[in-house]
Amino acid sequence: MPLVVELDRIKEAVKGIEVIQDIEDGFVAYSQGKVQVPPVGELIFEDPPGDVHIKYGAINGDDYYVIKLASGFADNPLLGIPRIQGMMLIFSQKTGEPIAFLLDQGYLTNVRTAAAGAVAAKYMAPKNVNRIGVFGTGVQGRMQIEYLKGIVDCTDIIAWGRSEESMSSYKSDMEAQGYSVETTTDPGAVAAASNFIVMSTPSKEPLLRAGQIKPGTHITAMGSDTPDKIELDPAILANADVIVVDSIPQSASRGEIARATEAGAITPDRVIELGNVIADPSLGRTSDDQTTITDLTGVAVQDIQISKAVYHAVK
Repeated sequence: MPLVVELDRIKEAVKGIEVIQDIEDGFVAYSQGKVQVPPVGELIFEDPPGDVHIKYGAINGDDYYVIKLASGFADNPLLGIPRIQGMMLIFSQKTGEPIAFLLDQGYLTNVRTAAAGAVAAKYMAPKNVNRIGVFGTGVQGRMQIEYLKGIVDCTDIIAWGRSEESMSSYKSDMEAQGYSVETTTDPGAVAAASNFIVMSTPSKEPLLRAGQIKPGTHITAMGSDTPDKIELDPAILANADVIVVDSIPQSASRGEIARATEAGAITPDRVIELGNVIADPSLGRTSDDQTTITDLTGVAVQDIQISKAVYHAVK
């Protein structure tokens, strides 16, 4: 029988895992062609609005393959239910037998996404971050900051949110962790005040325009994980000095790269994979004067890495 691991045990296991390093290693393996990652399976719902992603893959020669189901339903908080749900399923790569079912309720997806943001910051952030701009006051708006500790030396945040209630909650929570937080409903105010920006919203219209971005800014965008979402004006990407993605094939159909390419703002040859930047940092940011973008659409290798790490910690 497969090992069934509940959320409380998963959260305890994550505390002892080097998540950022595991995700970094996964990106390198992916860019080196050592990982099988089929196209994302997807369901889109309109009433209530939501989406379901099925991501799966295997590192060649590894002991396991992993299937991850994750959903996001925007109205869930109104029902007292977390917006993100899901589970990760681990199988033997040798026999196909089920090894473990991680009933994480979307928690591991949140962790590996935040860890990917930290990896992006490690290689792409300016040396001197004067203020962190955050778009989105939900789970990722919090976890991205949590995982930036030790990578970005800044505790000053300006956060954009859609409602006074969500912004007030965010401000209270983050100030309790030692951050200085200003909130605003003006996207331009965030861009004007910060040189490191994290985008974590499910927006279907651009939140930032090209003329708002200061030279030398880094933007990590991760909210646009389906073809209908967009957070950045394509002209921002056209003006960027370096554009990095977690997966070139995946970014062709979803995320900011896909939308900018469709608009004719960029060509695919301008895009570099994060795993290649990790292996050769000279491909990424080389000056604090550069404007850089990392577009994270979420790759199955992240799910493979974090689910394996949790399984080894609890078995």
